[in-house]
Amino acid sequence: MTHRIGFYVPPFHQLLDLAGPLDAFNAANTAAGQQLYGWRVLSRTGGSVASGAGLRIETMVADDAAFDTLLVVGGAINAVRLPEEVATVQRLAERATRIASICTGAFLLAGAGLLDGRRATTHWSRAQELQAGFPAVSVEADRIHVADGPLWTSAGVTAGIDLALALIEADHGVALARQVSRELVVYHRRPGGQSQFSALSQMEPESDRMRLALAFAREHLSEPLPLKRLAEAARLSPRQFGRAFRRETGETPAKAIERLRVEAAHLRLQDGSEPVETIARAVGFNDPERMRRAFVARYGQPPQAMRRIMRST
Repeated sequence: MTHRIGFYVPPFHQLLDLAGPLDAFNAANTAAGQQLYGWRVLSRTGGSVASGAGLRIETMVADDAAFDTLLVVGGAINAVRLPEEVATVQRLAERATRIASICTGAFLLAGAGLLDGRRATTHWSRAQELQAGFPAVSVEADRIHVADGPLWTSAGVTAGIDLALALIEADHGVALARQVSRELVVYHRRPGGQSQFSALSQMEPESDRMRLALAFAREHLSEPLPLKRLAEAARLSPRQFGRAFRRETGETPAKAIERLRVEAAHLRLQDGSEPVETIARAVGFNDPERMRRAFVARYGQPPQAMRRIMRST
């Protein structure tokens, strides 16, 4: 039986949010040699809808049709907050078995009350805004995609392809998802908990002193890095350093060092077959259990599970 997908596009939507997943589902049909997925592209008004890039997409009016999956595309933040757009998505969701969003499409789901009490993600630049506007949602800002029951949300733009691959795998298994990824020339599976961007690029401190401290930390991850040592690298007193670091990066030095260590460990898991215990020591964790807890907090799964996923891609 063909799985029916309704792609909902708001005004000034992101083209790749639509085209990427749509191509993935189309590639699944081609790879399987049968019509596994069928779709309609919908909008509130139907007809021609302008994308953010100025190109127009022909859509069908969002009527009373039922879908196995409703996939809400992201776009301009003002458009995804329009009450009439939210009301249309809410109505469509009542007749959908599975509901998903890409990028700022999460604002439409949240506005409709569909994410209350659930975990979700969106484009990293809008995560804080989503959390502030919808406190009943547990926003996980640093995830590629999040599945919470029948509700799936993803980060921005190309993350929609990751989401589509995850949905294909859930529907038809890993072999087909891997075949589709090869056709699209993308990674078969970036884990949903993988970071949207690196720890260092996320922090981006303003001052040279803080950048010096972070560079020092990265070069000495295997060693103890107490506050006093980082402060010396920045040529500040520990008290001055702690305050300045938090002001410029938004987090404590201890939390930042843990994130750098987790990211370094993640890269070593990808690059070789070192035992987890060896990796833990090499990046400065006192023991593998401490690294395991840090991995679960950041990526949603322990190092061993992430290694199995990497090896299967």
